[in-house]
Amino acid sequence: MPVYVLLATLGSTLGCVILYYISRKAGSRALARFSEAKQKRARELIDRYDVLSVIVACLLPPPFPMKIFVITTGVMRFSVVRFALAIAVGRVFRYLLLGYLAARYGEAANAMLAKYYPWIGLGLAVLIIVFVSVRGLLRRKSAAVETLEAGN
Repeated sequence: MPVYVLLATLGSTLGCVILYYISRKAGSRALARFSEAKQKRARELIDRYDVLSVIVACLLPPPFPMKIFVITTGVMRFSVVRFALAIAVGRVFRYLLLGYLAARYGEAANAMLAKYYPWIGLGLAVLIIVFVSVRGLLRRKSAAVETLEAGN
C-alpha cells in the first residue's frame, strides 16, 4: 500500500504541476471556463490561506473543484515549490486514508467510502485548518509576549 500511495502522490503532483505551468503560461485565459464568482473566491482563499487552501482542495472529495485552485495558483504565479509541496501533502493524506481503508476493510471499503468519504474528507480539511489556525495564534501570542518582554 505505501508504494501505491507514493506512486499515486507522485503522479497526481506531476499532473498538477504540468497544469500549473500551462496555466502560468496561458494567464487569465486559463480561468475562462470558470465563472467570475468562482475565480474571485479561489483567489481570495489562496490570498488568505496560502498553501493551506491548496492542501484542503486536495483533501476534499469530488465534486469539489480542485482544478480551479491548481489553475489559479499558476495564473497568480504562486511559488511552484510551495505549490508542489502543498499538492503532495494533501494527496499523501488522502491516499494514505484510502489505502488504509482498502487494506483494512477490503471490498467493504468501497461502500464505506461511497457513503462517508465526503464527510471524512471534510473532517480532515477541518482538522488541518484548526491545527494551522491554532498554531498561527500561538505563534502570534508568543511573538507578542517576546515583544513585551523586550520592551521591559
